[in-house]
Amino acid sequence: MLIPIGEPVRIIAITAVLTLILIGTGLHYLWELISIGAAYKAKVLCSDVFVSKRSPNDVLSSDLAVDDLAVLRSIDATIDRTTQTASATFLGLIRQTAVYRSGLGCALKFKDYDQGVFAQVDTPINQLDTAESRWPVKQSKDSSAVQVDQALLDAALDWAFSEPDPEHLRRTRAVVVVHRGQIVGERYAPPFDRNTPLIGWSMTKSVVHALVGVLIKEGKLSLTEQVLAPEWPEPNNRRSAITVDHLLRMTSGIEFDENYTNPLADVTYMLLHTPDMANYAASKKLGAEPGSRWSYSSGTTNILSRAIRRALRDSDYPSFPHRALFQPLGMTSAVLELDASGTFVGSSYMYASARDWAKFGLLYLQGGMWNGQRILPEGWLQHATTPTPNVPGNAFGAHFWLQIPNEYTTGGNASQLPQDAFHAVGHEGQFVTIIPSRELVVVRLGLSRYASAWQHDTFLSKVLEAIKGSPVAN
Repeated sequence: MLIPIGEPVRIIAITAVLTLILIGTGLHYLWELISIGAAYKAKVLCSDVFVSKRSPNDVLSSDLAVDDLAVLRSIDATIDRTTQTASATFLGLIRQTAVYRSGLGCALKFKDYDQGVFAQVDTPINQLDTAESRWPVKQSKDSSAVQVDQALLDAALDWAFSEPDPEHLRRTRAVVVVHRGQIVGERYAPPFDRNTPLIGWSMTKSVVHALVGVLIKEGKLSLTEQVLAPEWPEPNNRRSAITVDHLLRMTSGIEFDENYTNPLADVTYMLLHTPDMANYAASKKLGAEPGSRWSYSSGTTNILSRAIRRALRDSDYPSFPHRALFQPLGMTSAVLELDASGTFVGSSYMYASARDWAKFGLLYLQGGMWNGQRILPEGWLQHATTPTPNVPGNAFGAHFWLQIPNEYTTGGNASQLPQDAFHAVGHEGQFVTIIPSRELVVVRLGLSRYASAWQHDTFLSKVLEAIKGSPVAN
């Protein structure tokens, strides 16, 4: 005999079920959040210790416990120098580990995904012959070629390393100013020095632009080539119309959440919770027809990184950045890291010293030429600096910024900068600024967790005041 359930009992039952669902959802969200935090701590600790050669205690106190990252103090971390790994754990329940390999940097470990990271390379990357790396890159016989007001330049460097707001620290770590091929200004915050490789975050995207350029020069890729992806098997899939140029200009139309304030947004989830980042990005839905809409996306760069991989033999891929770019330029400190599937994290994970980042800027300043050798194809500088359609204020070209992103400006000074200035820009205030009309490359590396702490337009204005002489004709 069935006994009817009264309305109060029904309401209580429904409430209990909903409560359990909410508790379960909340616990799942919290678990994911802690997993992301542990992954971030393990990855940063691994790279900063084994790539940048920093003290674990310095990294833990100076990088992983400041400002909004203070919450990471509740996650324990350890370094194992024998296995060259860094691990982060929370109450023994959640554990994330990153592993280091010479020349390839660090990658988070995922079950069944280790083989890609440990791929065999024909020539060990750390044994590749490297071009002359001393400065100046070129020596001018004209003593008047470089004219700098040293007092003004020193004042600009003083400004860069000052801390006017104790609540929003700049944490500038390295500045290099290169004028007409010579370093005219250079400073580091202890314990960093000219040999310390530092992360470029999204400046890595601009390096990917150069790597694509090398492959185009070699005839292995083209701008109009459609990008083949296993996630797009159907011939009538609209994503199959995406080209290399769409990815370089970030007009692929693929939906991707680049919200850095949300720890579970696509960009963070991809970098810290997925073994195959290109697969994660390529699996996202198409939100607009390819070429019709611009949307800044780290995911599209990692799809491009896999396109580079598909254009090369597997044995050539891990050493390709060194053979194609770092070796000819003498960028001896540069490391471009892989994800667990063995694909370069072209969106975010390149480390290099400030001097080596400056060399990268010089390559573009010189139109892709280096010591009389053409590294990048003819017109590649123009490709990088041609505004992408539908970008507000013509702010973006092809994996380079043509305007300083708003969060790093005071507003007034930005409009007064030379019109031909363009920038590689990374999270936490990383910049390589290239100004052809002034034969100038300016590198700034730091840990500005609050973007407003670093006003790059103000800094550039101060540097430009120190560079004497008339601008070079465009």
